[in-house]
Amino acid sequence: MKKVIISPFSSRMPENRPNPKNYPYWKEVVSGLQEAGIHITQIGIEGEQKLDGVDEILFDKSYAELKEICKQCDTWIAVDNFFQHFMMAETNISGIVIWSLSDPELFGYRENINLLKNRSYLRTDQYNVWFNVIYNQEAFVSPDIVIGAVLEKLKDDS
Repeated sequence: MKKVIISPFSSRMPENRPNPKNYPYWKEVVSGLQEAGIHITQIGIEGEQKLDGVDEILFDKSYAELKEICKQCDTWIAVDNFFQHFMMAETNISGIVIWSLSDPELFGYRENINLLKNRSYLRTDQYNVWFNVIYNQEAFVSPDIVIGAVLEKLKDDS
């Protein structure tokens, strides 16, 4: 059975506003990957939403623990958060990053599959803080694109 780690959330925003980096279609992605027989582990920090349908939830792991867990995965999916940087620095395991308003050409790694719906959604000032950015669900790729990227990567890595 193939194993996929997901890091579904970026940092919390003030006043509990939705983070513009957080992908809105995790339910559909998790369901599609489960239908394909993939074991899904969600990682994150205590207090984050636990996604329905994942096989395993691992919160608040140390970097050493997280590194060992990640070495056992076949691939991973993350939003634009710390996880892509951790994976490239600590494990050199490429994966899939879901982007919305940030430019993967500036903040991503070419080793990863960077899923950006359209550059027209990128925010004007890429280096400004996120506190004043408005969430835009339309800026994200569809669940089918994410699922397809995972299945293709798992096929290519076989």
